[in-house]
Amino acid sequence: MILNTAAYHFVEITDPPALATCLHDWAEQGALRGTALVAPEGINLFLAGSEQAVHAFYARLHEDSRFADMRIKYSHSRMQPFARLKVKLKPEIISFRREDASPLGRRAPTVAPATLVQWLAQGHDDAGKRVVMLDTRNRQEVAYGTFSGALTFPIDKFTDLPQAVEAQRDSLADATVVSFCTGGIRCEKAALWMHEAGMDNVLQLDGGILGYFEEVGGRGYDGRCFVFDERVALDPQLKPLVDVG
Repeated sequence: MILNTAAYHFVEITDPPALATCLHDWAEQGALRGTALVAPEGINLFLAGSEQAVHAFYARLHEDSRFADMRIKYSHSRMQPFARLKVKLKPEIISFRREDASPLGRRAPTVAPATLVQWLAQGHDDAGKRVVMLDTRNRQEVAYGTFSGALTFPIDKFTDLPQAVEAQRDSLADATVVSFCTGGIRCEKAALWMHEAGMDNVLQLDGGILGYFEEVGGRGYDGRCFVFDERVALDPQLKPLVDVG
């Protein structure tokens, strides 16, 4: 079995090329494949390999105090879902192009999967407000599945999200809005931007869809979650649509 991982962490990186070299060397030593993005704002990892090699890679990374509390999401597949190892330097680990949405040093308020599943079951949050699930992903991803009744947008790029949200702003004013995405990285930036734009009723789903699947399963979710590798999409049990090989 191959151990697949997804992880990101927002933290100031003063020397991205040096860190990228370390990540490449550690991954290559363990014959890991996948993608590692490094930017001044942090890292974003999608890596897969043998369990021993994966755990050895993250053990070395966790020795760096900047990444000591980085959360890692795990799933399994029969075969390697990545063709090769790629380590890239980027201006952002997820492109949003909004200076008012930097998670360095701050986060938007979060809601845990265990709390959210309760809200969805009862139809409102703990204060009695209706809950609106806001999908920050693009139309291709949404087509594979999303939360039941979620607000989705016909966008192709994450950078298109602010304009789409602004058009719905008034209709969301009386709700508790829960921003979500695949693993948490986009909804983290989106929720921050919405707070800076005056939408203080927005939370982010901690850990994204994959974290929700991992902790509470698929309750309230219809379909699968698109992922960016040859597995195509994962069901709520984190099993792939295509078990490559």
